Amino acid sequence: MNAAPSPIRPRLLVFAKAPVAGHAKTRLIPALGAEGAAALARAMLDHTLAQALASQAGEVELCMSPARGDAAWNGWRLPAGIAPTDQGNGDLGARMARAVQRVTTGQQQPVLLFGTDCPALDAAAIRAAADALQQHDAVLVPVADGGYVLIGLKHPSPELFSDMAWSTSTVAAQTLRRLDRLGRSTWIGPTLCDIDEATDLVHLPTSLTALPRP
Repeated sequence: MNAAPSPIRPRLLVFAKAPVAGHAKTRLIPALGAEGAAALARAMLDHTLAQALASQAGEVELCMSPARGDAAWNGWRLPAGIAPTDQGNGDLGARMARAVQRVTTGQQQPVLLFGTDCPALDAAAIRAAADALQQHDAVLVPVADGGYVLIGLKHPSPELFSDMAWSTSTVAAQTLRRLDRLGRSTWIGPTLCDIDEATDLVHLPTSLTALPRP
């Protein structure tokens, strides 16, 4: 008997903005100050990339805004083993849709796309989502504020990203409804907590708490 073909591993797309003081994690500035909020953004970016690599779930790509080479990234070093790409123009939905299209169509790979605001999205959680995507059309890891930190897809799905009320408490629910209308089988991971507001800081792991305070 012929052996079953090995499943195609997903490409891990980490979406991140440059951790610039005054522009990064602005809702945390009242609690941490501009420099403290930027320091936390850098720490969470580094943590997310380390967890993505440690998951060994697939090749890791950092989708950067602005593009690598912009002065906003001065002083930050891209870890080895991670491919840099440019998010490009448009709102968040347009940029996410374009990245999913590029990987699922152009590179013929499933994709896991996630941000850097949720330290609880560790290597085990990423690996669990990658494994679930082998058996489902889509995966979603929601966060407690009603959004999601990770979405996994096998096919380009622009309908999931257009006309979405980003940064609201309805994003995950709207996305799940759209996946249902598309007839996609969806695995939903455990709800995690991201770090957006001062009250979220209680969810920071110990490794990320020793940061500047105003």
